[in-house]
Amino acid sequence: MKLLKLGIPKGSLEKATIELFRRSGWKITVDSRSYFPAIDDTQISCTLVRAQEMSRFVEMGALDVGLTGKDWILENDSDVTVVQDLVYSKATQQPARWVLVVSETSPVKRIENLKGKKVFTELVNFTRRYFAEKGIEVDVEFSWGATEAKVVEGLADAIVEVTETGSTIRANGLRIVEELMTTYPQIIVNKKAWQDSWKREKIEQISKLLKGALDAEGMVGLKMNVPKERLEEVMKVLPSITAPTVADLSCQDWVSVETVMSEREARDLIPQLLKKGAVGIIEYPLNKVI
Repeated sequence: MKLLKLGIPKGSLEKATIELFRRSGWKITVDSRSYFPAIDDTQISCTLVRAQEMSRFVEMGALDVGLTGKDWILENDSDVTVVQDLVYSKATQQPARWVLVVSETSPVKRIENLKGKKVFTELVNFTRRYFAEKGIEVDVEFSWGATEAKVVEGLADAIVEVTETGSTIRANGLRIVEELMTTYPQIIVNKKAWQDSWKREKIEQISKLLKGALDAEGMVGLKMNVPKERLEEVMKVLPSITAPTVADLSCQDWVSVETVMSEREARDLIPQLLKKGAVGIIEYPLNKVI
């Protein structure tokens, strides 16, 4: 039987990845004593791999496909095929950014001011390349954790750290000098596996459904009954991916209207719709939008 070897990122992306697969139609069950989660698809086998190492295992063929951050693909300079960017909804999650950070009291105002200085980070290779491309000589060293503390304690002149809102950085008396990269999860594939027609079709299926689940994040369906004489007024305020669906009801003076919108839009629109004559308004969550 043909089998697709799928890498699930262990660590910070693990829970979100498993939940995303659930909303896409796959149930993944993790046993705390095993690195091989169960999945309700006999054509897929799963392995837990740290996001930092995922692209290496995909590149060498130990895995056919995996999910990991764009940052770690660039860090490892891996020769893999990126099939899909999995950018989470801005309404529910801020994108992660790798930023150059110094102490609030540091004289460093621009990246050029760090020439000859020491920078700590987990993203060593990417950071070295970034400074080299700008022609700035710095000493980049690997940080085993507590990276922000190294600036606070004076062990480093600067750090390159990942953040979403920057609130933790500011809370520690630090200052962002420059943003180096915005990162988000990506579906990556081994190049040989991508040439296999069966595996490619299976990967495309997974990719399409995962993307559909992400696109549905923060979206809701809205269904209502509207008097035909008020339909034009209602249609003017309704957003839709294409156009709202309108269907006749058994009562000839009324129609059923259905559309998709963001949850935030719905909370503001529902009172307007009621004023315009809509009744029986139903709001329901969406698993996927494709």
